[in-house]
Amino acid sequence: MGTMQWVGLLLLAVFAGAVVPFQSAININLARGLGHPLWATFTSLVVSVLVLLPVIVALRLPLPSLAFACKLPLWMWTGGAFGVCFVALAVVLLPKLGASGFLALALAGQMTTSIVLDHFGLFGLVEKHLTLPRLFGALLLMAGVVLIQFGDSAARSLAPAG
Repeated sequence: MGTMQWVGLLLLAVFAGAVVPFQSAININLARGLGHPLWATFTSLVVSVLVLLPVIVALRLPLPSLAFACKLPLWMWTGGAFGVCFVALAVVLLPKLGASGFLALALAGQMTTSIVLDHFGLFGLVEKHLTLPRLFGALLLMAGVVLIQFGDSAARSLAPAG
């Protein structure tokens, strides 16, 4: 893979992360309008399907093999449930924690889980063993999470009165 392709992939990954706060903030307002976070979660997922279907049709993707789909292990069908968890929890927690606080904590959970998945090569991922530099990087991210979530209150408590 060439350098430009690699940079393009990196930018797409940054974009994927950048859309999450928008999705969460919009869904909070949707939840207020619809009266409950789960209705906002449902609506968000229905809109996802409605956006995705024309793309699938435009790309003329063939239908998946029903015979193959029926043979898949149950765990392969759980990805959507994790998506529901994230969207629903974002709608509930983002107003209480703030966008940066919620996403910093979500990133901490993602990083911790990703390190375990990579280390053991779970779910068919390439094994990337936990090394000192990777551990240090994860700890730096966790330190950032703590500063983002608790830095203001700690700074206020350390500031002189008056």
